[in-house]
Amino acid sequence: MELAIIGAGAAAVGLLDALDPAAVTSVTVFDPAPVPWRGRPYQDDLDSVLVNAPPEIMSIRFGDRDHYARWLRGHASPGVYADERLGRPIPPRAVYGRYLEDTAEAALTRFGRAEVIRTAVTGVSLDERLTVRTADGRLHRADQAVLCVGGGTPLDHYGLAGAPGFVPDPYPLERTLADIPPGRDVAVIGGGLTAVDIVASLAARGHTGRISLVSRSGTLPYVWQRPVETGIRHLTPEHLRSLDGPVTLGRLTGLIRTELAERGESWDDLAAWITATASRRPADSLREQLAMVDDPGLGRRILQEAAHTAGAVAWRLLPVPDREPLRTRHFRTITGLVSPMVPGNAAVLLDLFDAGTLESLSGIEKIEAGNGFRVAHAAGERTADVVINAVNPPPHAIPRAAERLVSSLLGQGAAHHPDGGLVTDPGTGRIVVGGRPDPRLHVVGDLAGGGPFLVSGIPGVAAQAHRTSRSITREAAPAGGGGVRRR
Repeated sequence: MELAIIGAGAAAVGLLDALDPAAVTSVTVFDPAPVPWRGRPYQDDLDSVLVNAPPEIMSIRFGDRDHYARWLRGHASPGVYADERLGRPIPPRAVYGRYLEDTAEAALTRFGRAEVIRTAVTGVSLDERLTVRTADGRLHRADQAVLCVGGGTPLDHYGLAGAPGFVPDPYPLERTLADIPPGRDVAVIGGGLTAVDIVASLAARGHTGRISLVSRSGTLPYVWQRPVETGIRHLTPEHLRSLDGPVTLGRLTGLIRTELAERGESWDDLAAWITATASRRPADSLREQLAMVDDPGLGRRILQEAAHTAGAVAWRLLPVPDREPLRTRHFRTITGLVSPMVPGNAAVLLDLFDAGTLESLSGIEKIEAGNGFRVAHAAGERTADVVINAVNPPPHAIPRAAERLVSSLLGQGAAHHPDGGLVTDPGTGRIVVGGRPDPRLHVVGDLAGGGPFLVSGIPGVAAQAHRTSRSITREAAPAGGGGVRRR
């Protein structure tokens, strides 16, 4: 069986690592990126741009939580990247990019024939055998294809594109921050992990000007606690799938209550703390959470782990009306809770808040360009010399580079999902064409519509890659070949 993989980011790496080489004759990977396997997030960048999670949840190999940690131990001296508060190594994201590269290269050698083609795919024809068309006009035959095209690009909510001093996409920060004089006033749109990266990197470069985080809510991500074994029993994918009857939001909340009660903890107490945290000043919240990094309570840890491992299953089981309050009223709280910042970055931000260099402005109404920038917010107005867009791409967005490819599939009977992305079969990841899952077409990553409103993290991508590899194996027959080529 000949397999085409379109895209060479983390999703493709997870898939290559998961595939059974006994069932796949050859693999051809298509991606125009000058450096494959790293995707948008893990390119070479400043050392201050850190992996935002402990190694346990960054393994690209599904079912092997220690895969990345073993690689890291073999490529770095003990303590080099240590976040002392977290008790775990937190290296720069470029280091994680090298892990993805090494994993991909090792996986490619397992196949009889493998080829990496540095060209964009512009279409896939659904003939008796799939035909992959590339930007150079060439045609490539395949028995199956997997779309691993990554996520979208940040949205320009305030129409600032082209304005002098506006940075529409911050990465790589090594390039985008290089031309910002250290004394300039900087406004960062957003308050998520990308905004944290920007602030920490400005601080690392010795920035002395005022930095303002500007957003609607004015809240920041929570702070990771030291990882411990949670022993989750009820909020697992397997248990959720085994439940009889509808899985409503009330029933899901009941499972959370049970999970916490079995450990002597209260969901009501945790929910009250979360609500109170949202109303605190960011500096006060950071100070409190840094003091709780070693707290023995499991509540937050359970919610975070369950969101990463079982969130996608829970979301698909929820009735549509039950999804809306999560997607709207609780969006910011959920994203901040399940995608926290590492304590090292939290300490940097707290120091800047205490020094008066950093501020958080909520209730953003508009940002206007013209002889600098004017930012209107709930408490008034402020000016800025530079505005950096840290708004995360929306989940299930179609990447600009994949628009022609997706259009070719839509023209042959595939369909947009109402929430974004392509309609796929939730059990296999196969793209639905003409109302039925096509066993030859798969998606790994956020292009699969119908999933949660959270952008897929590494655990979710690894799980999708594992599921897709099993689906491919069921369709394939064992075969052999020879050689690895790149062009």
